Amino acid sequence: MNIYQELKARGFIYQETDSALIEKKLTTEKVVFYCGFDPTGDSLHVGHLLPVMAMRMLQKAGHVPTVLVGGATGAIGDPSGRSTARNMLTLETVAHNVECLKAQLARFITLENGEANFVNNYDWFGEIKLLDFLRDVGSRFSVNRMLAQKSVESRLENGLSFLEFSYSLLQGYDFYHLNKVYNCTLEIGGQDQWGNMVAGTELIRRMYDEERQADCLTIPLLMNPATGQKFGKSVGGSSVWLDANRTSAFDYYQFWRNCDDAILKELMLKFAIELPLDECIAIAEQPNINRAKEILAYEATKLAHGEKAAENAFLAAGSKFGFADPENKVFTTSSIARLSAADAADTLPETLIPAEELAGNMTIPRLLVVAGICKSTSDARRLIQGGAVSIDDVKVTDVNASVCADSFVNGYLTLRAGKKNFRKVVLK
Repeated sequence: MNIYQELKARGFIYQETDSALIEKKLTTEKVVFYCGFDPTGDSLHVGHLLPVMAMRMLQKAGHVPTVLVGGATGAIGDPSGRSTARNMLTLETVAHNVECLKAQLARFITLENGEANFVNNYDWFGEIKLLDFLRDVGSRFSVNRMLAQKSVESRLENGLSFLEFSYSLLQGYDFYHLNKVYNCTLEIGGQDQWGNMVAGTELIRRMYDEERQADCLTIPLLMNPATGQKFGKSVGGSSVWLDANRTSAFDYYQFWRNCDDAILKELMLKFAIELPLDECIAIAEQPNINRAKEILAYEATKLAHGEKAAENAFLAAGSKFGFADPENKVFTTSSIARLSAADAADTLPETLIPAEELAGNMTIPRLLVVAGICKSTSDARRLIQGGAVSIDDVKVTDVNASVCADSFVNGYLTLRAGKKNFRKVVLK
């Protein structure tokens, strides 16, 4: 199976400008392709990962990714999929976010030794004069065509600024610039980017008087059938981040481990990309569904945080909740197969609390907030009232209960909320 057919079989292809030509190029040439990410924050989340997975697959097949982080477009904000304008960021904030995203993307895409291009579109937009851009580029865009784009049409009723309206021109010019400088001939991105991406292919043809072909393909948005939300949210509705300071490697693992049964096969195909396609299907369809989820969670965590973090998360979760396949009966080529319950150690996620904070007592609702389990004490009280909180396996029933330094036997206590959310709280 060639790389194009594998992308298709794994469900990565939604729309294409020319499927036959794209397949021919990907199977007969070394294609330079690009995907863009706007640095509207200092971390990507799970919802950003589909195009990243596709980029990784294409790079491993011998093609050259161009990773574009939009220092210029990020200062505007893409209107696609939004009902209101994004908050404006300072150029300093955008520049900081660019460096953060570069570090994160480098976990998935090899950027060294000429195997990929990493670019920031502020490097060329910062040099362009407004009148030159409007004359040379703006003259080649049809306002009627731009108004018909879903990202624009859906915003007209609530209002769309000229700033956001110009986003399509900038993204289209990105493709033209990369085509000219790097001979980039393919753009990939989410399905909500179709209008912006086609604008780039059309601009390239117009700038070269129809003599140059460029193509794009989109990747379908992944929806969670259990919630109806875009995939990438935790049970509480918050984003699952790639930054370990926002979402620990353990919580990241647990997000995948607790995925909905209805979406398991699709997740295996799209996020366990280091495993062969046939193996992903077989694992997802065999009866031990919890072992399939362990393998998925391990592979996804290994890609995002490294093999050691994946091992620790798997062993910590297994030691606390049990292992789905302790005898490794489900065949897999994943390195998870070499791990066993005997390897499990006390690798629970930790929260450190300075001793001075416990000079007196700390209420358990406050402890839940400090440990990062709850966002507010009112949320914590509701969990306690629901019988979902325990300390060292003793259920907490009193919302006014508290702990003191003496509660930390051997310097720590184990705090649990629900069946699968827990912390080792260490007194320092």
